[in-house]
Amino acid sequence: MTSILTPDLADAMVRVTEKAAVAASTLVGRGDEKAADQAAVDAMRTAFNDIDFRGRIVIGEGERDEAPMLYIGEEVGTGTGPEIDIALDPLEGTTLTAKAMANALAVLAIAPRGGLLHAPDTYMEKIAIGPGYPDDIVSLDATPAEVIAELAKAKGVEVGAMTACVLDRPRHAETIESLRSAGARIRLITDGDVAGVIYTTDPATGIDLYVGSGGAPEGVLAAAALKCVGGQMKGRLIFRNDDERARASRVGITDFDRTYDLSELASDETVFCATGVTNGDLLEGVRTDGGQVQTHTLVMSSEDGAVRMIRSKRPA
Repeated sequence: MTSILTPDLADAMVRVTEKAAVAASTLVGRGDEKAADQAAVDAMRTAFNDIDFRGRIVIGEGERDEAPMLYIGEEVGTGTGPEIDIALDPLEGTTLTAKAMANALAVLAIAPRGGLLHAPDTYMEKIAIGPGYPDDIVSLDATPAEVIAELAKAKGVEVGAMTACVLDRPRHAETIESLRSAGARIRLITDGDVAGVIYTTDPATGIDLYVGSGGAPEGVLAAAALKCVGGQMKGRLIFRNDDERARASRVGITDFDRTYDLSELASDETVFCATGVTNGDLLEGVRTDGGQVQTHTLVMSSEDGAVRMIRSKRPA
């Protein structure tokens, strides 16, 4: 069966994240998170509407009454071509961008219609690793210390040689203590847990495990990336109040205690694209030099496991 996620469509998605990144880059270091996010949103939406596809946002900027553009359920594209579901974060790292810090990205993932979990805008417990480990080696029901010990055993190294990536938040104090009690190293990040999960797929980052809670929409984006390279991930939604449970109900979730596997977060083939806004561990940020703008984009496809790095240069 021929994939509907064609190379031409993947290339079109690269142009989408490139344009969003370039737009956001004009606000780097200017201290205005909302303006940077809006610039990325506007550029991404305009780029989508030049593409011959029937796109539907399933992970977006929020619900329709909360987001003027790229809201969950919004239709984009020319209205002709394949039916595609889209998960996106036009600017992952609004604070990083406003403060000119590392690792801000423009990110999206696509799948055939129905291929991505319609996650509500709530928190999610997440645990993720890259490829090369035995199946089902990670669990949200084990302690982080237990998980990192099992990973070290499977890798054939001491726990002290392992590094976990964790968002630097007060809520992760117990997670951090568990990992350190096992002897593991910890890489704390200030923002950007999609990038945090992707770090586990690249040996050059030195990250073996991502663990902690963050946005559920970002969890789906990260899962789409992991699916391309054969990693593992578990996710479990966190509900703090009845309003968040209602949000989940509106997108068809009824089992509030369910643990989702990678194959449920991203159940069909996926293409994942991320373009650097600021310099980071995975990607270089947007550069304008000599009247030209340069971008650096990561593209992954689950169909063939291909991972590409694309450097583009065009007139500013």
